[in-house]
Amino acid sequence: MADGVRAVVADDSHFMRSVISDILSDGGIDVVAQARDGEEAVSAVIEHRPDVVTMDVEMPVMNGIEATERIMAESPTPVLMLSAHTDENADVTFEALDKGAVDFFTKPGGEVSMEMSRLKDQLVEMVSSVAAVDVGATGSRSGTGSDSGTAPTTAGGSATDRRGTGGSSGQTTYVANPTLVIGSSTGGPKMVEQVMENLPIEADLRVLIIQHMPEGFTGRFAERINTRSDYEVQEATDGARIGGGEGLVAAGDRHMEVKNYRNGRLRTKLTQDEPVNSVRPAVDVTMQTAAETIDDPLVGLILTGMGEDGADGIRRIKQAGGKTIAQDEATSAVYGMPKRAAETGCVDTVLPIDDIADGVIDTITTEVT
Repeated sequence: MADGVRAVVADDSHFMRSVISDILSDGGIDVVAQARDGEEAVSAVIEHRPDVVTMDVEMPVMNGIEATERIMAESPTPVLMLSAHTDENADVTFEALDKGAVDFFTKPGGEVSMEMSRLKDQLVEMVSSVAAVDVGATGSRSGTGSDSGTAPTTAGGSATDRRGTGGSSGQTTYVANPTLVIGSSTGGPKMVEQVMENLPIEADLRVLIIQHMPEGFTGRFAERINTRSDYEVQEATDGARIGGGEGLVAAGDRHMEVKNYRNGRLRTKLTQDEPVNSVRPAVDVTMQTAAETIDDPLVGLILTGMGEDGADGIRRIKQAGGKTIAQDEATSAVYGMPKRAAETGCVDTVLPIDDIADGVIDTITTEVT
């Protein structure tokens, strides 16, 4: 997978540069340059034209956020942020994603060399996946892909067709008590935010979001979605309950199960059971328990990400009578999870990111005759 990948490693710590470079080199990645600060990183990218950059967040002269912004403006290259596991770094890491970074990898605490060695396969796989991203063709970032037409007015009420297509009366009604389960991984945060920004609150969805993300970051991610969408979104806690117009983001290092469902409200349970598909939280866990528990309309959505997590969950939702959607290859940062989901034969619709919010709405509306 890593054969032929060329990387620039940027970190102000000589020790960390050496550790990261050795791990990548041992994994078959050609480290063409190292940089001690953001300014050196920008110069190295312009000189060497690598396939990927691993970028520390906090560096002297120019930090990783500024460097990422410069790289995207001057020589667009996939950037993987390497972030310390702190609340402050969570904030700046998300800022880097806003500036164009594809994803992030958290540096371990404690004995760094031992911990990095333990995570070496994961780091090599992630760097290789990020290197394959076309940073100029991963879909709209403006969140305006679903703004045409008039949004429905009330849950269960009549509405004007959001797409504005001809040939129908344009009157639709929402089904009662729909639930949407979203799964994503590499490149997912911006995609999830875009979908959520374009879901009308009138749809009255219950939304469960599983983004492969470590502790310390999922809370910030939930806050961002809460701010940017019409839905009330928070990080999941054990026993949390939500109804229409509310959402939960699976907490880092915890599986999120749907424990029970009654009268349009669901309750979740968090566990530290063994990783599924090598990840925790796992999309499959939430989708499978949702399919077993929820007896109202259910929609499963798989967005960009590496690996196969969510494929079995999509199968379970389809078998339970739910609707299923996957992001298309052209707009996925990494076409792994959506591809595996589509290969099950249980995906109803494959859509570009700009059309997914409308696609979700299509699954929970019916035409008024």
